[in-house]
Amino acid sequence: MTGARDEPFIAAVKPLVDAIGGEMLPPDEAGPDDVVLSWEGVEAVAVRLPQLAASLDHILAAMERRKGRPLSELDRKAKQEVVRTLEARGAFAVRHGVETVAGALGVSRFTVYNYLNREKGA
Repeated sequence: MTGARDEPFIAAVKPLVDAIGGEMLPPDEAGPDDVVLSWEGVEAVAVRLPQLAASLDHILAAMERRKGRPLSELDRKAKQEVVRTLEARGAFAVRHGVETVAGALGVSRFTVYNYLNREKGA
């Protein structure tokens, strides 16, 4: 997939691709929905973006890693902060986003909606 010339570029974009839950592949294996990145005028790597629902799961897993424990073990204030962060990242535009987040936080959908409404009223 890489030549010596584009290895620094690929190494530079890998953390971003990993953070969004994407997959890197050779440019000649790119499909119509993949994003091909060029380096110094040559196609260096293709990035396969995740489906939105998979992105939400990836974001939740990353949040758990940052917090050092399952999101369901956080206190109420920390869970509200998670909901604010997820709302800012568009998590609730994803189909079943509220249900997915509620499951990860160990709360009901109603509670997630309360957290969201609390922010709008504040």
